[in-house]
This record gives sequence, structure tokens and C-alpha cells, in this order.
Amino acid sequence: MATLFERLSRNRPAEAVIEQPSQEPAQKLLTWLQTWDQPTITARDIRNFGPRPRDRETAIRSAQILVANGFLSPVNSHTWQIVRQPLVPTRSQ
Repeated sequence: MATLFERLSRNRPAEAVIEQPSQEPAQKLLTWLQTWDQPTITARDIRNFGPRPRDRETAIRSAQILVANGFLSPVNSHTWQIVRQPLVPTRSQ
């Protein structure tokens, strides 16, 4: 014999699965760069002040991914210029 709760849950739809936001190091770095108030950033700054993980390889690899996608531009081997783009494109007249 089924309990009251089992009978009520028979016709209930399955619960929706909620996807968690991406936890990629490059995405974390991009999100964190919105709070960085300097025009440039170095690998040392990322390692000291940036999001975790803070190892050297992850910091450089994340910055290289952001360079490839146009969010950073290289100044030298471990220094990058932050490309700040407006959230809403401006109209050109």
C-alpha cells in the first residue's frame, strides 16, 4: 500500500536541474577584472590579488585566453592592458 505522499508525487513532473555558472579560471578572472581599477594588470597582480587558483600557470593561461577573446591586449610577456568595452554599444552617427 502506497503512502499519501507517494500517491501525490506520482503525477508530479520531474524537478528541473539548475546548471551552475562556469567555474573556469579564465571566466573567474574576467569577472574579477571588472573590479580592478588599474588600466593594466600583471601576472603578479593576478596571483596576489586575483581569484583562486593563484598558481603561475593558471594565471598566465587565463590571461592568454582573455587575450585570444579580446578582453586583454599584451603589453609585454607578463603585463596586459585591460580592454574596457561598454555594456551597451553606442550608436555611431
